[in-house]
Amino acid sequence: MLAPLLGCEATEEAVFERRRSSDPDEYAATLLRATRSEWLLLDTGFPAPGRGVDWEKMGRLAGCAAAPVLRIETLGDEGIARGLGLDELRELVRAEVAAARGRGYVALKTIAAYRSGLDVGPMDLAGAAEALAAGAARTDAKPLVDLLLLDALEANAAEPLPVQVHCGFGDSDLTLPLADPGHLKPLIERFAATPFVLLHNYPYVREASWLAHVYANVFFDVSLTIPHVSRPAEMVRQSLELAPTSKLLYGSDANRAPELYPLAATWWREALAEVLGEALPTREAEEAGRRVLRDNALALYPLG
Repeated sequence: MLAPLLGCEATEEAVFERRRSSDPDEYAATLLRATRSEWLLLDTGFPAPGRGVDWEKMGRLAGCAAAPVLRIETLGDEGIARGLGLDELRELVRAEVAAARGRGYVALKTIAAYRSGLDVGPMDLAGAAEALAAGAARTDAKPLVDLLLLDALEANAAEPLPVQVHCGFGDSDLTLPLADPGHLKPLIERFAATPFVLLHNYPYVREASWLAHVYANVFFDVSLTIPHVSRPAEMVRQSLELAPTSKLLYGSDANRAPELYPLAATWWREALAEVLGEALPTREAEEAGRRVLRDNALALYPLG
C-alpha cells in the first residue's frame, strides 16, 4: 500500500529507493498526511532531545493539530541528572505534573512497565533514598519508580489529566508478565477520578478490555499491536468482547519509521470495518467506528 502513496513501483527495492532519495521532511509529510489525522498526541520523552522531531514540527509535517504528552519517568531522569536529592526530586515531579495542564500538555504518561513493572507497591522512602545514594543513573529502581509515579498521580488528582500507561509488549528490556495491565487495579481504584488510558496491551488485550468494562475511568487502545500483529481484526474483536466502543481509542504508536503512520491508520480502519460490519447494522457500525477513530479521544483529552 506504500507504493501508490510514494508514486513508485510496488517492490521493496523501489520503496526503499524512494525513501533514500527523498527529502526527509517531504517524505515524512507525504506519509503522515495520508492518514488524514486531525490530531497528533506525542510523548515528549521519546526519543531523547535532539534525536528526533519535536511535537510542533510533527504537527506541521502532518498538516494537523498536535499536542504534547508529559512522560513521568523523564522528569525523574532529569532530576537525577541534576543531582537532586530525594525530597527535591519528588518536589520537581509534583510541581511539573501540577503545572502540566497550564503548559499545554494533554496527558501524562508512565513507562513504569519498562522500568520496574506495573505492580506498583506502597511508598518506600527508604528504598528510594537508598537507590539514589547508590548512584542511580535514571529512574529504574522499583522503590523510586513507584514513589515518583504515586507522587505524580497525587499531584495530578486535583484536575486530572488522562494518564497513559504502557502495557504489554515492547522492547527486550521489558519483563512481559510485569506489564500486564491487571496489575493496575489498585491504582485505578485509588485514583478513581483519573482517566487511565492503557496503551498497546498485547498479549493482554482481553485484560485491558475487562478493566475498561468494569471501571468507568479506564480506556485503552491496541496501538503498537496494530500495525505489528498479523491479524489486526482479531485484536479489535478481543478488545470489544467486553469493552464498549466508547472505551476503545485509535492509536498508532508510530515512531522512527514514518511508514508506520499510514500502515497503522489503514489497518485500523480495515479491522474496524470488518469487525463492526459483522456485529452491527451499517449506520451503527459507522457511528461506532467514528467513536473509536476520533470522537472518544476528543471527549477524553483536553484538546480545546
